[in-house]
Formats: sequence, structure tokens, C-alpha cells
Amino acid sequence: MRAAVYSTHAWERPFLEAASLSAGHALTYFAESLHIDTAPLAEGLPAVCVFANDRVDATVLRRLLAGGTQLVCLRSVGFNHVDLEAADTLGMTVLRVPAYSPYAVAEHTIGLLLSVNRKLHRAYARVREHNFALDGLLGFDLHGRTVGVIGTGRIGTVVVRILRGFGCEVLVSDPQRSAEVEALGARYVDLAELWPACDVVTLHCPLTPGTRHLVDADAIDAMRDGVVLLNTSRGAVVDSRALLAGLKSGKIGAVGLDVYEEEGDLFFRDLSEAVLQDDVFARLLTFPNVLVTGHQAFFTREAVTAIATITMANLSGFEAGNIDLANRVTAAAIRP
Repeated sequence: MRAAVYSTHAWERPFLEAASLSAGHALTYFAESLHIDTAPLAEGLPAVCVFANDRVDATVLRRLLAGGTQLVCLRSVGFNHVDLEAADTLGMTVLRVPAYSPYAVAEHTIGLLLSVNRKLHRAYARVREHNFALDGLLGFDLHGRTVGVIGTGRIGTVVVRILRGFGCEVLVSDPQRSAEVEALGARYVDLAELWPACDVVTLHCPLTPGTRHLVDADAIDAMRDGVVLLNTSRGAVVDSRALLAGLKSGKIGAVGLDVYEEEGDLFFRDLSEAVLQDDVFARLLTFPNVLVTGHQAFFTREAVTAIATITMANLSGFEAGNIDLANRVTAAAIRP
């Protein structure tokens, strides 16, 4: 099958090429991201393959369909960047990668936790300047602390397992309970109980209308003083302005982010020679107790291999008229 691959990165192309070779697909690679001005690049191709920050709104979908595209293949778990209502109306199919390596994101989450708690990022910078003082680097034992995990899907479950290994008490919140999570010793509670009870809160829920700005000013105000907040799910689950206010007031003790709600204009590109235009993000970077990574939690060899393999399988299934329904997303996925 022929497909246009948007937002192609040098690091992923070898994985895509290997997977497409074995599947027999013909891919046309574009470094450009997908938006209305680049949609014509897919003219005559029945499928597009898009990344997490490509813009797949109604206007783009109509332009793609006019050029003969019928399939939107996502190289991601998340699908909040796609107008699913428009795709359904136009009769276009949207397929995603529902899971790759939950260990990749879960392990990165714990890495962020350890780093901001024990100030590893600050210690690294100090030692390189031959400053071996310990002042300002005091952390706390994770053992015996209470951690709140919001979202107990594949990734959240692995996070719970790791935290229990540290000896943490774990509270979890998710509309769907998991017997596996409960067997690990975690306890399901509502958010009103979770916020004030936890020393650490980590987010692993999808972005839906119901979870957008789930962590807002009211939620932060309800949290324990000095709370550590981690987000490796979707940026807009956290209200960035409320986060900034919580840091300035000292209510939030530390933050580890791998996602940001306006990351589409920032992540996956080199902006080292540019002036950041996002004032909120620029302000976040000034805090010594904030650690940001550029949406790399998924970035392991195992995960990237799985993403490429499943993406090619989605193309094959569509071509054969036998798609994996577990990989298909429609507007029903975002309705309450």
C-alpha cells in the first residue's frame, strides 16, 4: 500500500523502512508536519501516516479525502489531534497504535520522579562545575510515601507495580477498575480523596473532554503542600497556567513533565537558535524544581520497533479489508 509519512524523524525512519519492507508497503517520507498547507503532498496516496503533533482537523481531512486519501494511520496511542467527528462524517478510517511498550513510559515516569526528588539534574550541573556542595539537594525516601496514580491502563499498571516495589502506598483513580492493580495492593479512590492524601501524583490517563485540565487550580489547591506532580500522558491534562501559579506559590514542590499542552509548536524539533514564543513554557523552564523532557518517554528501541510494526500491520489490514477493530478509533471514543 502507498502512504505518505508526515513528520518523519531521522531516528524512526530505519524502523519504518524495516517494517515496511517486510510488509511490502511503499512509503513516501516527508519531514514536514501535516497541516492544511502540506496536505497536498499526499495527493493520490490512499493513506497518510501521521505523528503525535500533526494537525488532522476537519479542513485537513477534507483536503486529504479530495486527494484520494481514505486512511489516517497514527504512529501514536493518543488521537486527540484528529477530528474524529469529521473523519466519521467523511467516511475516513482512523487507525492507531493502541499500545507499544508500557514499560518505556512507566520507567521514564519513575526516572522523572527520582530526578526531581533527589535533584539529580541540578547535581549533575553542579558537579560539572566542580561544585560538590549538598545544599539544596535534599530529597525524601520514596519508601512509605503515598503516591496517586491517575489512570490504570497498561502504563499506569506498570507504574503501580514499580511504586509498590519501592514500598510506596498507592492510591489510584480510574473509571474502570483493574483487578490486577488491586492485586498489587493499590486502592481505588475518587479524586477528592486522592488529591490531599498524596505526596506524589502521576498522570497516565488519555486526553478527552472529561480529562482536559483535570489538574486545574482547584485540584492543585486540594493537593498536599509540596506535592510532586508528574505528567507523561497528555499535556492538556494539566492547566499550565494553574501549574505555574502552584509553583510560584510553593504549593507544588516539584514537577516532572514529558508533555506540555502547547507542545505542538515546540517538541520534536531543534529550537536552540530560536527565541521561545510561549511565555508560560519559558517561565516553567526557569524553575529549579521543574524538569522537562521533550516527549521522549516512549523513546526506547522496543517501543519504536513496536510502533513501526503495528503501523505497517494497520496499513496491511486496511488494504486487505480486514482491519484490527481494536486499533480503530471513532468519535464514539471521545463521547462521554
